[in-house]
Amino acid sequence: MKKSQVSELIKAGVHFGHLTRKWNPNMSPYIYMERNGIHIINLYKTVAKLEDASNALKKIASSGRKILFVATKKQAKDIVSESSKKINMPYITERWPGGMLTNFVTIRKAVKKMSSIDRMKQDGTFNSLSKKEKLQIGRLREKLEKNLGSISNMTRLPGAIFIVDIIREKIAVKEAQKLNIPIFAMVDTNSDPRGIDYVIPANDDASKSISKILEHVGGAIQEGLEERNSGKDKEETAVEETAVEETVEETAVEETAVEETAVEETAEKKKTNKKTKK
Repeated sequence: MKKSQVSELIKAGVHFGHLTRKWNPNMSPYIYMERNGIHIINLYKTVAKLEDASNALKKIASSGRKILFVATKKQAKDIVSESSKKINMPYITERWPGGMLTNFVTIRKAVKKMSSIDRMKQDGTFNSLSKKEKLQIGRLREKLEKNLGSISNMTRLPGAIFIVDIIREKIAVKEAQKLNIPIFAMVDTNSDPRGIDYVIPANDDASKSISKILEHVGGAIQEGLEERNSGKDKEETAVEETAVEETVEETAVEETAVEETAVEETAEKKKTNKKTKK
């Protein structure tokens, strides 16, 4: 375990938990001590859990599956949206749409509605509508963009979900559990870690703490994506090399066949000449 990692987490305030009176007893394995009425998180366990979560997320990203990030609290919104955009992953930072996972087909229909409005604007259909209809459709488009714009590229259920503050995002947790989608989460001392597949014990209220954890997670996902892309390049190269080898072999076979045909024709001509002489 690197001491530098622990010192980085300390600087970001990842070790600060909630008031001792607000704690959840199920978080006791991750609590180091109590100071001035506040629980202090054991950062050595945080580093170990963060490493496990990062490795698992890297594998999911390299397999080509999407990872949905969820954080609707004020101090996490901008951080999550920026981190997700960097690695091209879907995210929810506004109100969680009920049935986002369990009723995914309906959500996809709403996203398609947004796309159809865009097509109307492009082909000129939108201009032929009345002023009132334009206003209504414009408002609908803005609402859909605000709530679902960040998941417009998510064509199927995510391979995993990453949550900041599982108490606030309890509906998202329940939906993911119902569909057996792996849950990765920053879990503070006032939360219940049971039911979370990959617990990262950390301060989920401070923006610096959230930013530091997402920095590590985002880096792991980026590595997974790069591995996937390099794997594709190797496959394409292998296919091209195989195609070249097959072409060379075919050419060699054709040349051999031509040579054999020429030899046979020469032999036949010699026989014909001998018969003529006789």
